[in-house]
Amino acid sequence: MKTGPDVSQADLVAAHWPLTRAPFVLETSLPGVFAVGDVRSSSMKRVASAVGEGASAVALVHQVLQQ
Repeated sequence: MKTGPDVSQADLVAAHWPLTRAPFVLETSLPGVFAVGDVRSSSMKRVASAVGEGASAVALVHQVLQQ
């Protein structure tokens, strides 16, 4: 699954991205939906990095909820 900067403008158009901002680093083409670990297309396939991405996703969810 593509996230953040890997999500192309065409992907956003196809998903009807409703926001003026670009997706956050771990955010998919669906606003507020984040992907971490092995489901990401450019993941490193390592448990430690997935745990770190999960922690980062929690912080990003807080940002989305505060908007």
